[in-house]
Amino acid sequence: MMRVLHVVPDLVPYGLENMVASLLRSMDRARFQTGVVSLYAETPGGLEDSLREAGVRLYHLEKRRGLDLRMYPRMMRVLRDFRPDILHTHNYVLRYTYPVAALRVPGMVHTIHNVADREVDRTGLWLQQFAFRMGVRAVTIGDEVSASFRRVYGFQEAALIPNGIPVRQYCAPAVSRAEWRARHGVDANEFVYLSVARFWPQKDHRTLLEAFAKGPGRIGGARLLLAGEGALREATADLASRLGIAAQVTFLGQRADIADVLGAADVFVLSSRWEGNPLSVMEAMSAGRAVLATGVGAIPELVRHGRDGLLVEAGDAAGMADAMCLLQAQPAVLRKMGNSGRERALARFDLPAMVRAYTELYEQLLGQEYAGTTAGVRAGKCTPI
Repeated sequence: MMRVLHVVPDLVPYGLENMVASLLRSMDRARFQTGVVSLYAETPGGLEDSLREAGVRLYHLEKRRGLDLRMYPRMMRVLRDFRPDILHTHNYVLRYTYPVAALRVPGMVHTIHNVADREVDRTGLWLQQFAFRMGVRAVTIGDEVSASFRRVYGFQEAALIPNGIPVRQYCAPAVSRAEWRARHGVDANEFVYLSVARFWPQKDHRTLLEAFAKGPGRIGGARLLLAGEGALREATADLASRLGIAAQVTFLGQRADIADVLGAADVFVLSSRWEGNPLSVMEAMSAGRAVLATGVGAIPELVRHGRDGLLVEAGDAAGMADAMCLLQAQPAVLRKMGNSGRERALARFDLPAMVRAYTELYEQLLGQEYAGTTAGVRAGKCTPI
């Protein structure tokens, strides 16, 4: 049985964390023993319970903010306890794993979830480049992320494996649109825009609020729902007040019922300044919601402009406001876009393809010598680079 250990910063249910949890819950228990390390402590509302139910072993290292040298001996103890065949890292955690795992773990994988130059700081870039050259296999999640990897690190990634989600979970919400709206004080006739995003500079809630204030907020009859948490939540609420739209903006907090929230919305909107391959967009398309987003990262690989939604430039509040008003004024077009997005999601985003691709990559890594040969994976099939 192959032993696979993932390492993530935490298990708060955002994009990469949900991707890791979905992968771990879906792997064949007869072939794999799985575990996950969270650098930070367990927090309420995290993914831990669902992982425990799936038989995934959990480790929390109680990291402090900033550089924490205690992570190295603690990570060493985890490696001795779990004895992984594959160590799979995400985000910035390679700096805490590679120095202690390089000579102890047969196979190491690192998935890059964002454009490469935005994933880590300068020190992290240097360390990751060294690690990749020494045999850590880099996985990218979209064509734009792959291009950024080659630009930043100067060589080909080992594999391209697009993210996958349980599409059908978002096709059928547990709570009806009318019931969800009634529970949360949203009028049945309001036109609802929904954004699911961490309150962080990358997600650029400022542009989103300015766009809403210039367009739907000025016209009336619309509401903006913001799901998520983060360091900039209070600043975002203050901005809504200054823009005079506080009564039309609802902060939902961290949600475990995203399928239900999507079912109650009319348009999904994401104002990011940069992205990798955002699961939130895939979830919205699976739910049959038209998407209005910035055309950054792999978003144009997900959303076909004019067919599944509309794409605007990052930071363009006026352009986003115009697009909001356009969608709100054309219910027939909105329905057509939503149906098109759902069909695309069913055809391209479903979880099993991602699980097969990572399974093949893991097996491939342990089945070859580490003398410098690499292999690529795309759409669940392994092919030589």
